[in-house]
Amino acid sequence: MTGDADVWARAVAGDPAAFGTVFDRHQARVHGHALRLCRHRHDAEDVTAMVFLEAWRRRDAVRIVDGSVLAWLLVTTGHVAQNLARSTRRHRIALASLPPHADVDDPADDVAARLDVVDRDRRLRVALDGLGKADRDVLGLCVLEEFPMATAAEALGVPVGTVKSRLSRAKSRLAKAMSASESASGRPVTLNGENR
Repeated sequence: MTGDADVWARAVAGDPAAFGTVFDRHQARVHGHALRLCRHRHDAEDVTAMVFLEAWRRRDAVRIVDGSVLAWLLVTTGHVAQNLARSTRRHRIALASLPPHADVDDPADDVAARLDVVDRDRRLRVALDGLGKADRDVLGLCVLEEFPMATAAEALGVPVGTVKSRLSRAKSRLAKAMSASESASGRPVTLNGENR
């Protein structure tokens, strides 16, 4: 598989088949990143679709880093997921203002609550939600997606030293948030196989 630069140049010129090639190459990674950032699978699917729509709409502004558009797509995934979360919060606030109705327990909620992975992912999402945008971006690129710092720096438009210091501070803040979550739940949380 060649890099994205040539095929992206064709997409910028309006070639939908070239854009389809880029979609086929990177959709799974974008969707996986969206799953880590969203509370529900269908939200991650919506975020993935919106990211590629934004890439098509703003194709002249997409940054190619190391011959690939993936880093730009992943940063955009973080922005779209954050916007969706804000919209969801506003929607919940609006619904909360409606008169209450009788709640019906969903047995699926009990099953999901017992799964350790669901609990771990929830606590990780809460910890990530509590971080600032810069922290989430650098953690998403360098830790969750395992990009080199130089690639993350180019994707974020900052020097490598800035990425290094942001990553150090972000890991420290995430570790504190995860420790607080672990204390509250009594269960350790792991990120990429490491206890946090």
